[in-house]
Amino acid sequence: MKAAKNRIGVVAFGEVPELVPQSIAAHIQGILHVDVDVLASLPLPSSAFDQGRLQYSASRLLQHLETLSLSPWDKIVGVLDGDLFVPIFTHVLGEAQQGGKHALVSLYRLWIRSADAPSDLSLLMERSAKVALHELGHLYNLHHCMDPRCLMHFSGGLQDLDEAFLDYCSYCRIYLRDALLRRIKEAGETE
Repeated sequence: MKAAKNRIGVVAFGEVPELVPQSIAAHIQGILHVDVDVLASLPLPSSAFDQGRLQYSASRLLQHLETLSLSPWDKIVGVLDGDLFVPIFTHVLGEAQQGGKHALVSLYRLWIRSADAPSDLSLLMERSAKVALHELGHLYNLHHCMDPRCLMHFSGGLQDLDEAFLDYCSYCRIYLRDALLRRIKEAGETE
């Protein structure tokens, strides 16, 4: 099967609630109007776990995704329950290769984990969809936006993430639409 432009795959790594990848896929499809498939879950590669930090390395997980044969999907969003880091931050909620094919969403810090507040699956699904859509924006070459309500605004923590709308600002939406249309045009030219 040949690669389809603007077809996105969502794959869970390890123990991820089944509804979360389905919710992420539904939000992507509803907002970006592209085909999205939930793929069979994969084990978390032990090589991506950093013993010194007790977290998963985003770069190692992205490299692992590159080694997998995950066609016909144009973009892949990996979802994991483990804590994720990049060397310059103590943790990240997600990570993507700017203009690349692969992105990650970590659920670890998106859960409400306290004795006072029970875990809220609907809040987890909304937060994970926001992170996935933000990282997909990077895959389609969008950069961080100055509008604090836009999905492409940098979220340093849950408060920033919760204040963002579950949508792109008008500028980012236009840029993303144009990027998606370019991908369709490129696919037509290569067939």
